[in-house]
Amino acid sequence: MNILVLGGGGREHALAWAIKQNPKCDRLIVAPGNAGIAQIAECADIDPSDAAAVLEICEANAVDFVVIGPEAPLAAGVADALRAQNILTFGPSAEAAKLEASKAFTKEICDACAAPTAAYARFTEADAAKDYVRAQGAPIVVKADGLAAGKGVIVAMTLDEALEGIEEIFGGAFGAAGAEVVIEEFMEGEEASLFVLCDGTDILAVGGAQDHKRVGEGDTGPNTGGMGAYSPAPVLSAEIEAKALEEIVRPTVAEMAKRGTPFQGVLYAGLMIKDGQPRLVEYNVRFGDPECQVLMLRLGAQALDLLLACAEGHLGEVQAQWAPDHAMTVVMAAKGYPGAYEKGSAIRGLDALPDDSAHMVFHAGTSSKDGQIVATGGRVLNITARGATLQEARDRAYAMVDAIDWPEGFCRRDIGWRAL
Repeated sequence: MNILVLGGGGREHALAWAIKQNPKCDRLIVAPGNAGIAQIAECADIDPSDAAAVLEICEANAVDFVVIGPEAPLAAGVADALRAQNILTFGPSAEAAKLEASKAFTKEICDACAAPTAAYARFTEADAAKDYVRAQGAPIVVKADGLAAGKGVIVAMTLDEALEGIEEIFGGAFGAAGAEVVIEEFMEGEEASLFVLCDGTDILAVGGAQDHKRVGEGDTGPNTGGMGAYSPAPVLSAEIEAKALEEIVRPTVAEMAKRGTPFQGVLYAGLMIKDGQPRLVEYNVRFGDPECQVLMLRLGAQALDLLLACAEGHLGEVQAQWAPDHAMTVVMAAKGYPGAYEKGSAIRGLDALPDDSAHMVFHAGTSSKDGQIVATGGRVLNITARGATLQEARDRAYAMVDAIDWPEGFCRRDIGWRAL
């Protein structure tokens, strides 16, 4: 098969790596890709949200299957354009992608199917939102309704933080994503991520993970796109996973089908777990980044078979086969992230690292310049390892981190601290 993966981050490097292991993959193109992806696949320099450019690449290269990595092309309707040309596609329609593109829409779905989630209210102007948080008090959660690259959420522990968050969102900090604000009850507990493939009817859980959103050790400082992750997550026991599937995911998928907008792709359910009861924090309609990196390292070549079964509509006939091990990824970011950071610094020492099914460096924000790998983004590398125990995976990951020569980068040194 000729396969096209859309995206250019660490998630797409992990997807490309897993797909490449499978003998069904004859040719692999990634658009736009990055310096790490270019070592294992052909890269095409296009905007993955430009449906016309994506269709052009598919036609020119006789592409059989398209895997859409990030949320922006999904929200832009790229999956719809591909399916209209009868190109097999992994990823939801623009209408189904509203489960991530609009937090208010997700709340409507949860209301309709009685999925347990936080109490909420929605606002289109700041004064009414401020009156609401003054009446509710803190802690409280303030969210930009639309897509904000994982950054449009303010967990306000004080009333002042909530009021500042409302000002920030309505003031344009997150662009069009902040035209509407959703304000939610603060849920206590431990967060975990559950990833579920859906073919419109059937569902298949393909793993749980726990990520670290805050930039600082001990989960302090501002939220980021994610500073590290591990899988499996001990908090997501078999009993809690089964409860989440039956009470949250299945009802959601049934409600979407009932509305004539069946969901096909991966549902990433962010869960808050307290006293054995999961509640939905939010949905994403693509693999998490950096959670995808640990899932793909554990799934390997079978990932392609599962994605194909999902896209072809026979998910009920396959199962995920997990090795009984653990994986961890540590994000190396440019100093200053998630605020202002410099681009263009050289990263050395990558060639000397182990590169096998237990040790992988997935590139996120990198490019190649004058024979060197240089940093081009905020989150730059995902140092990923497997081990028989979480401690072994952690030791291997940090050993690789310590071998990388990049003074302009930093990482958290406590990934996995909750489980360990």
